[in-house]
Amino acid sequence: MAPTKKRNVSSKSNAKRDKIDLEGVVERILESRKHANDVFDILEFLQSEKEEDVFCAVNACCKLFCTLLERKDLFIGKLPGEDASLNGGHSAEMKYKIFMRHRYNSCVEIMLEHLNHETHEVKESALCCLMKFAEGQGQHPLEDLDWSEHFSFPRELIQAVVHNLLSQSSDNSLLISRFQEFLEMEDVRYYVISSIRENVATVMEKNKGAVLLVYQSNVFILMSNINMPSQNSELTNFMVKQEAKHEDWKAAKLNDHKRAFERMWLSFLKYKLPNSMYKKVLVILHESILPHMSKPTLMIDFLTAAYDVGGAISLLALNGLFVLIHQHNLDYPDFYKKLYNLLEPSVFHVKYRARFFHLANLFLSSSHLPVYLVAAFAKRLARLALSAPPTALLIVLPFIYNLIRRHPSCRVLIHKPTLEDELLEDPYVMEEEDPALCHALDSSLWEIKTLQRHYHPDVAKAAMLINTPLSEQEDDISEVLEITAYELMERDLKLSQGKGAPLEFETATHLLKGGGEVLGQHFCLV
Repeated sequence: MAPTKKRNVSSKSNAKRDKIDLEGVVERILESRKHANDVFDILEFLQSEKEEDVFCAVNACCKLFCTLLERKDLFIGKLPGEDASLNGGHSAEMKYKIFMRHRYNSCVEIMLEHLNHETHEVKESALCCLMKFAEGQGQHPLEDLDWSEHFSFPRELIQAVVHNLLSQSSDNSLLISRFQEFLEMEDVRYYVISSIRENVATVMEKNKGAVLLVYQSNVFILMSNINMPSQNSELTNFMVKQEAKHEDWKAAKLNDHKRAFERMWLSFLKYKLPNSMYKKVLVILHESILPHMSKPTLMIDFLTAAYDVGGAISLLALNGLFVLIHQHNLDYPDFYKKLYNLLEPSVFHVKYRARFFHLANLFLSSSHLPVYLVAAFAKRLARLALSAPPTALLIVLPFIYNLIRRHPSCRVLIHKPTLEDELLEDPYVMEEEDPALCHALDSSLWEIKTLQRHYHPDVAKAAMLINTPLSEQEDDISEVLEITAYELMERDLKLSQGKGAPLEFETATHLLKGGGEVLGQHFCLV
């Protein structure tokens, strides 16, 4: 940072007076160049320990330097040193522009430091000011180039902003959410995406790929706040409008946006992530990432690795794999074997249970699946049902019935003839990981028969359906995927609060009043 001239500032001055003073300083500087040295007062306030002083100084700097950019009163081109400019043969006007350009650079550096300030309000104020500087530099470039052949955009300033947003020590999620407003501009989004990729590569290589929880969390929050356009016609909102060849600018092309977006995510996901981060990525992958990549199949390695992790991460990886298999013809070996092994008791209790059964239903909807495979899934679900909660059983039972409807050959699991002297031993091997070797077709769905004596009447009623011929119409499991124990209990309580039993059609009102005539009329009516 260029050295700043220190001046005494009265500690007794209040924030209101400071604001008035700084506004006056800005007006004097803009009115006459002879007051140029007063800019040091503003920079001194900008480095104050008082938040009120900093706010006033940020507003003053924003007004001052945005006006100077618009007037083109800042030096344009490769900036010479201040000492060299004083000793050289520059004109008074040029010396002024060099001087103010150095002050502008100092202001930008202080603003960037304030992005890591303790107070969020100071961070937000500095961020908004820096983005106004970026807009000003885009419209009035500080580089001496032929703009008919080059594209004007403050890349270095945007890179510096991104670098400070992606802190390794402090959680900047709140500040990043404020930055989302600027990501709606096409050119800002494009260069932010490029800056993120470069920053991730630099930081992660420097730390040898180690997990950096705070840093990676900031990176993910910033990347997940990027809303990608889906059509070229949507690219209309630009911070900087190029004077020539705007249509040739990469920031104005959807395909270049997609390629940059793809490289950004791939560079982030190639490094080790915390388990919680895997879940966050997988939750948004199928909707917010894959549709906006130029080559979604490049995510195969990440998704297969996540699918092999097990537990909730594997369940979440199903969404992305489903997109690649159905839309991009991914050939995934042993997919159904791994899906079969995801069926464990914990699957009924995880947060993503509804999503898992929805996808499993889609994967098992094909009528071309081998019978042994479908029977293995039906049998495994039936065995797990013995220890499942009622909310899960209301999903599992219709799920099994739908499998049998789609594959009539599996009806053998229901109608299994047995001899009276046959040993009551189930040939199904629950511990076998390969569905082809678990002997499901040699077994039966006796577990559903057991569930007919379940304590919950809805479960017992659903299990009773297996005693009757199954209809051809499949059950719609989407209605019960999201049901909770609380909702189930509330429904049961409402059913138990039925209408009161009718005691009389018409209430007797004069039974104990009056004489025998009324009493006799009453008995005659009866």
